[in-house]
Amino acid sequence: MNLNATARRMPIVILIVGCMMAAFAFGPRSSLGFFLSPISFERGWSREVIALTLAIQMLVWGAVQPVAGAIADRFGVTAVFCIGAILYSAGLCTMAYSTTPAIFYLSGGLVGIGIAGCSFTLVLAAFAKLMPERWRSFSFGAGTAAASFGQFLFSPLAVALISTFHWQTALLILSVIVLLLIPMSMALYTSPRSVPSTSIRQQSMLQAVGEALRHRSFVFLILGYFTCGFQTFFHLRTLTGLSTRSGAVS
Repeated sequence: MNLNATARRMPIVILIVGCMMAAFAFGPRSSLGFFLSPISFERGWSREVIALTLAIQMLVWGAVQPVAGAIADRFGVTAVFCIGAILYSAGLCTMAYSTTPAIFYLSGGLVGIGIAGCSFTLVLAAFAKLMPERWRSFSFGAGTAAASFGQFLFSPLAVALISTFHWQTALLILSVIVLLLIPMSMALYTSPRSVPSTSIRQQSMLQAVGEALRHRSFVFLILGYFTCGFQTFFHLRTLTGLSTRSGAVS
């Protein structure tokens, strides 16, 4: 397949498509807090059910992300994007038709695995492989910003879909949008990594993690994620749901 060589000659196409993918992948899961009120009202569940589902989603995402990255590095990002988008979409569909909290928790796990396979971190990994060196720094910043823009874009979209249709229909529409990542991922095709030369130092996963943990800057970076991802995200989603519920009551 000569798509990789073609893509290298068109970095602007890679940048635009990659940024769209970052926004489309990161946006839907950032809007799930707006579903707290209608789901709780219709299913009769407490907000803790939705909050725990989002917590499961986040924890599974974090746990699976290194595995997804390793697979993408070995076999190429496109296959991982496709599988991730399918699981992501399946999780949103399962969420729409969940009739018990247990199934709803399962949907959170599916969404978490799906996001690990098609989030902006893999888009940045594709940029690192496909972009010319002079484009690389700019593309990293643009891809990260596009993911944040996805949160801004999909929040009002989710509210509009819930108001216009039904929360179940809104989730199904979001699941279809996620599937658009599959054709878009073809623009970020990267060839599977060949078997490394014996002259290159081999390193296991545990050895790589151990080497990283010996760098103080890496440890500080990881500790920062516990503030951003664990505390701030959970609080933000809870407050979003509560504010939505308050608006509905008033």
